[in-house]
Amino acid sequence: MARGPDGQGGGAGYSLADQLFNRGTLGVLAQEYSVLPGFAPDRFIETALPRFEGLGVHARLEVIAEALAEQLASDFPEMVDQVEAALPSPLDPSLRDDDFGRFIHAVPGVLAMRHGMDHPERALDLLHAATQRFSMEYAIRPFLNRWPDQVLARLDAWVEDPHYHVRRLVSEGTRPKLPWGMGISLDPLLPLRFLDALHGDETRFVTRSVANHLNDLSKIAPDAVLGRLEDWQSGARQDAKELDWMTRHALRTAVKRGEPRALALLGYRADLPVRAQLSLDPPSLPIGETLEIVAEIEAPEGGAVMVDYRLRFHRPKGSAEKVFKLRSVQLKPGQRLRLVKRHRMKGDATTFRLHPGPHAVILQVNGRDVAEAAFDLREA
Repeated sequence: MARGPDGQGGGAGYSLADQLFNRGTLGVLAQEYSVLPGFAPDRFIETALPRFEGLGVHARLEVIAEALAEQLASDFPEMVDQVEAALPSPLDPSLRDDDFGRFIHAVPGVLAMRHGMDHPERALDLLHAATQRFSMEYAIRPFLNRWPDQVLARLDAWVEDPHYHVRRLVSEGTRPKLPWGMGISLDPLLPLRFLDALHGDETRFVTRSVANHLNDLSKIAPDAVLGRLEDWQSGARQDAKELDWMTRHALRTAVKRGEPRALALLGYRADLPVRAQLSLDPPSLPIGETLEIVAEIEAPEGGAVMVDYRLRFHRPKGSAEKVFKLRSVQLKPGQRLRLVKRHRMKGDATTFRLHPGPHAVILQVNGRDVAEAAFDLREA
């Protein structure tokens, strides 16, 4: 199930907020802050815990930050000294991926946003330290909006930081379309200078962020993204296999749009001659049932083919489309490829709602529409 920014998905009776923030995780934080003179762990827990009822992830972070602040200095630079003293050991800097830390350590970012907006340099010190325990990409964005020159100067230095979580923050914090993140007023092309430095990083945690950043940017400035990827390929600063993965990940939205230059960069000819047939079974079905899609494709000259299909959904006020992946394969001249896909027409999808009426499947090869077939959906 899709989750919103408060993490309330996961099925009946499941609460991500309860899993992340409870008496046990508050106890971990209380123990860490107990190194501060006069800090009362029990008071902190009993202040925060009763306020959790009915709140999601981000709201509980606010509650925790408020409860901590009651026992911290009101002067922000002094507060930073205290928080830094209470931080646990950094995440292992020798790892390459899949070490995200614990969500309870997102609290310093909330403290920075709530109390440090007038102290950008000290707040950035805190974010630099805190992101080595849990990512601070959401917390840095309001500072980027208010203090762009100071933040950009730090980011220029952080691209060479020895800790890969700090390097990732440079890319992730400046993404133009960070999911659930605050919008930023920064020129979306400006962070390309950071990505030029980071694309050769040895850690997948960083290169995945770079690819996601480029995918965001491809929705705004596709030519700039393609130009950068072409430059990186010729520059050979990254392992060829990793750069190929990054390129595919970065161009996933452009490929769905069938952009010829993006497809060419991935080795697919948009003008490759193909013959295709498409059949659907059954031609009419109720919402909730499964449609069988059978595609037969032949490339007389042979070549690499990327096969997708689009569903054109009926809407009361028009239509909408969604792209689904089928297969990528290298065809020999005259080779016939047969693909079968069973697609359930879910009536309870979280991202879109199905309506009765005329629908269609469009077969797409290397970004080009090559066949189309219609079907009807009925009420279940």
